[in-house]
Amino acid sequence: MNQNLLRKLQVEAGGSHYPDINPDMQTRFAELIVQHCIDVCEEMAAQCGGLPGDGALARDCANWIRKDFGVEE
Repeated sequence: MNQNLLRKLQVEAGGSHYPDINPDMQTRFAELIVQHCIDVCEEMAAQCGGLPGDGALARDCANWIRKDFGVEE
């Protein structure tokens, strides 16, 4: 997981003290949210089978999320 991006988002969410409050739980929470977003994109891609574009944009979205957050496939 991209720790710099995670820390930036944590600070935005709660101020400069926020990253010091149970960072392991915060990291796990962020991982779950990111994975859920990837799952939603992949489910949308699967549902688009046979439609114009065949869900390519939704698959690209999932891959962009993975890359941005540094999530392994």
